[in-house]
Amino acid sequence: MSETSAIVAAAGGLMRRAGYEPAGFQVEAWRAYAEGRSGLVHAPTGTGKTLAVWLGAVAEGVLEGRKAEGGRGQGTAGKSEPLRALWVTPLKALANDTLRSLVRPMEAAGLVGEGGWTAELRTGDVSSSVKKRQRAQLPTVLVTTPESLTLLLSYPHARELFATLRLVVVDEWHELMGSKRGTQTELALARLRGWGAQRGRRLRTWGLSATLGNIDRAARCLVGVDRAGRARPHRVVRGPSEKAVRLDILLPESIERFPWAGHMGLTMVGQVVDRIRSARTSLVFTNTRAQCERWFEAIVKFDPSLIGSVAIHHGSLEKALRERVEAMLSAGELSAVVCTSSLDLGVDFPTVDRVMQLGSPKGLGRLIQRAGRSGHRPGGVSEVVCVASHAFELVEFSAARAALDKGQVEPREPLDCPLDVLAQHVVTCAAGGEFVAEKLFDEVRTAASYSGLTDEQWGWVMDFASKGGAALGAYPEYHRIKRQAGRWGVASPQIERTHRMTIGTITGDAVVTLAYGGGRRLGTIEESFVARLRPGDRFVFAGRLLEFVRLREMTAQVKPAKGKKGAVPRWAGTRFPLSTRLAESVLARFGEFGEGVVADEAMAMMSPLLELQRSLSRLPRRGELLIERVRLRDGDHFYLYPFLGRLVHEGLGALISHRLTSAAERSLVVNVNDYGIELSCPEPMDLADDEWRAVLDETELLEDLLACMNTTVLARRAFREVARVAGLVVPGFPGMQKSGRHLQASSEMFFDVLTEFDPENLLLRQAEREVLERQLEVERLRGAMRALAGRPLVRVELDRLTPLSFPLWADRLRAEAISSESWEARVRRAAAELEEL
Repeated sequence: MSETSAIVAAAGGLMRRAGYEPAGFQVEAWRAYAEGRSGLVHAPTGTGKTLAVWLGAVAEGVLEGRKAEGGRGQGTAGKSEPLRALWVTPLKALANDTLRSLVRPMEAAGLVGEGGWTAELRTGDVSSSVKKRQRAQLPTVLVTTPESLTLLLSYPHARELFATLRLVVVDEWHELMGSKRGTQTELALARLRGWGAQRGRRLRTWGLSATLGNIDRAARCLVGVDRAGRARPHRVVRGPSEKAVRLDILLPESIERFPWAGHMGLTMVGQVVDRIRSARTSLVFTNTRAQCERWFEAIVKFDPSLIGSVAIHHGSLEKALRERVEAMLSAGELSAVVCTSSLDLGVDFPTVDRVMQLGSPKGLGRLIQRAGRSGHRPGGVSEVVCVASHAFELVEFSAARAALDKGQVEPREPLDCPLDVLAQHVVTCAAGGEFVAEKLFDEVRTAASYSGLTDEQWGWVMDFASKGGAALGAYPEYHRIKRQAGRWGVASPQIERTHRMTIGTITGDAVVTLAYGGGRRLGTIEESFVARLRPGDRFVFAGRLLEFVRLREMTAQVKPAKGKKGAVPRWAGTRFPLSTRLAESVLARFGEFGEGVVADEAMAMMSPLLELQRSLSRLPRRGELLIERVRLRDGDHFYLYPFLGRLVHEGLGALISHRLTSAAERSLVVNVNDYGIELSCPEPMDLADDEWRAVLDETELLEDLLACMNTTVLARRAFREVARVAGLVVPGFPGMQKSGRHLQASSEMFFDVLTEFDPENLLLRQAEREVLERQLEVERLRGAMRALAGRPLVRVELDRLTPLSFPLWADRLRAEAISSESWEARVRRAAAELEEL
């Protein structure tokens, strides 16, 4: 029997002893591993992706152990097997669960024991004593994060630490790809592959993913490219084409024909509680931490008997609290956990038999990922119960069901050469054993995101890392690397220590620690929320009512409060825009209804609203652009419905406003949501079709966006992240973190200095590019405008708001309201008046 066949047979035997018959895609992955290949396993959640990449390595270890004297593997008595595998996970919260999943097959194969395999974690939560021991010798299997892996690469003996490495597995690759953490991972893999090649060893790299629309592109990005920019040989292993997902939509007793943002969800709490009671264990997903807090409070208030059996879980809770919830979930001690994306990825809780999604997930991949948390076993059925927080979300859930039936999911696109991440990597390599510039340049270009790196860009990065660039040459602290005897190393031990404390690409609004007076930590909340609190103010956190005492050294001291009400902290968390794929499916649902097709119970519930929209105006549909003009007492209101998502609409709305006000003297106010754009003008504004065509033309798109969006202000804010990643701004050391305002002030100072003295600085250009690409999604906007140019314009003249325009009108009114109460009262009154017409 060949070695490849022996490994495949051994892996299959291990799986059968665990009570499962190997799936075809698992056998394919084991064979590819045994042949020394790299690649990507793409399969639905819960179908056995982990075993597909891991059992091949375990089987290889078993066979090598049989050949070795005594059957104990390659280790010697009293000394464990050296490093063989790295498992990179995007969230440290997943690391413990991942480690358990890897150790079980190792134990079943008899690899664990004296002189055998060991497995450990290395994340930010691991103790300093364990990290110190690992710097001398890594375990056989190391579960880590991109940041912790990069930190290991910064030690002078890193090359020796990884000398025996055979396999790197990147879990949840779809979560990393298209982010700076993904490019950081690509650079780390390029480094490890380069070291392996120098020893004549080919490092195998495998990725795992469940929700990608561009699988081949993702695989090429993971395995890297050769010197000519061609993708390295690799294998894409596809699992079952689909996993059974049962999507159920909870229907309200009634819906308003003139809906307004987000007020409907909590009225469904009774039905949500009924579904919690009817399942063994439920994960109740929300899209934001504030929504998570509100729903947890509403559930236990509705049914106090659930106190103790329903928990809350989000990323701002203290690690100990999150781990306790996870342990109780694993043990089957909870009936439900209200959570955010903190439980989206990779966590295997066999007790979970139902997932609930509160509010539209806005993307198909996100919904698939969350649904897969239930039925998390081969052959299991994932059940997701969807709860709309807004009437039109019933259409989104119905559209999502249709898209999932067709197997649709959004693609992820890799970043193109972010120089701030590369600048950090250069200093990491200098600290991690020095480098030759020409060889590192060649190595970096084998990372797919940097395959187009030019000589000029590389020269600029080297100049920036060694001299601080054109503007900072006089400051020694920005001379971070230096050349000696043809090799580049770190400039000083102090710079080396500082750099290690700042490795990583995760940035965000500054947070402060939340703790009781005795020091017990509860978690973190954003500094901007705490800054508005006065001593005695009350707020809700982790389901507890707390009273603010004081803020000292980035710690907010609190104490338990009495009463029932308090504010909910506002976190900057992501407001997901509607994805292209889901938007297309929503438009398709509108089109079907217009043709007399009521697809499901959700669309039947929406029938009165949609019939009213059609009778007053028109239903939007693919292939045309609906423009409603509504003449109200305060002026003309135009409502355009491109269905491109909130981010694209922000750019498009600003662009249209700029072009209209440039063409004639007029005052316009712009408001957007995921479906459309509102343009409000106090004076009558009569526009012909050719004028609409002109403002929607893609010609000079970039120039007009730069003129109307005040991109300098936006780039100034984006530069804070760029400056932090590139090493210009240091957030501080443990226990001495700087405030968000301090960091923003520091980054703005650098922005001003570079703008004046080094205007061609590539980090400035990167900040501008990130605003256009990430905040305004300019390429998606360009493609949409190109498509709009060929669509007929359907213009409707009205004297009253429609169901589609009312949410936009109500949302704009919120900004003008003196308080949330007065806004709500005014919106309710307006909706009632419209119903009477």
